[in-house]
Amino acid sequence: MVIVMKPGASEASIEKVAKFVNDSGLTPHISRGTEVTIIGIVGDKSKLNCDNLQIFDDVDKLVPVTESYKLANRKFHPEPTGIKVKNTIIGPDTLTIMAGPCAVENEDQMLLVAEAVKKAGATILRGGAYKPRTSPYSFQGLGEEGLKYMKEASEATGLATISEVISLESIDAAVKYVDMLQIGARNMQNFYLLKEVGRTKLPVLLKRGLSSTIDEWLNAAEYIISEGNPNVILCERGIRTFETATRNTLDISAVPVLKSRTHLPVIVDPSHATGVRGYVEPLAKSAIAAGADGLMIEVHNCPEKALSDGPQSLTFEQFENLTSNIKPYADLVGRSFR
Repeated sequence: MVIVMKPGASEASIEKVAKFVNDSGLTPHISRGTEVTIIGIVGDKSKLNCDNLQIFDDVDKLVPVTESYKLANRKFHPEPTGIKVKNTIIGPDTLTIMAGPCAVENEDQMLLVAEAVKKAGATILRGGAYKPRTSPYSFQGLGEEGLKYMKEASEATGLATISEVISLESIDAAVKYVDMLQIGARNMQNFYLLKEVGRTKLPVLLKRGLSSTIDEWLNAAEYIISEGNPNVILCERGIRTFETATRNTLDISAVPVLKSRTHLPVIVDPSHATGVRGYVEPLAKSAIAAGADGLMIEVHNCPEKALSDGPQSLTFEQFENLTSNIKPYADLVGRSFR
């Protein structure tokens, strides 16, 4: 349930209502908008006497929330959320570019890529130190050593960093080196892992599961937020369909759907969605037009020798062309870029 306060409600009135909710054994979440303040209620609503609640002078109305996700719900938080990652704000008026190799391979590579993607306009360096792969014989990542290389590249360039975590041990290592954690598609409903990243203070990029609905995705975000970490960014990276022309099918419609249902920022990853570098730029443009808050692009210094996902990785020149070509799209939708 959401309590909508009247425009201009005093701080004393808001706190009085919040105290009533808290004294009733529920948890109030206050969201202050430019005109209206709302108080979201989490817990067993049967404990709350709604008739008594409505007699407070500055209470305008009560709105039921039927969706199972609450804290991620736009009804709880009507204003879009902007999340700070080092010197970058993801959403609602910016276009954030995350770029880098699928896998961290060595120290020189990370510094080389970091310098190139920063020059082209990226503000967050991505790189996988732990790689959950379909085949057990594929490259599995460098682990903590790879995280150290990312930190060194960050210190040299000023870029923020993001890397995927796959276990409690990887979380313990990653929080020492990177600015943002990623939950990959295969772990979107690993609820134990979601709770653990929710207990960290770092922003979390939550990728959509291979066959997950939007409601399942938002409920996964709820696991993270409910543990005390509100800094969740959603990442659409393609879903599994009957189509085989691309690795996955990028669900562009997910962007406006999410914008109508949640206040959380939305990033699109056209690299993993398609698996083909030639499709990355047109889908990046589509994502911006649909309202995405940013893009995650795979970039490699030598894609033909990449240990992971070479066919979808852009060269430095291709990435620079992409960032130049998408700038007019960012301008058209009123998002600052660079």
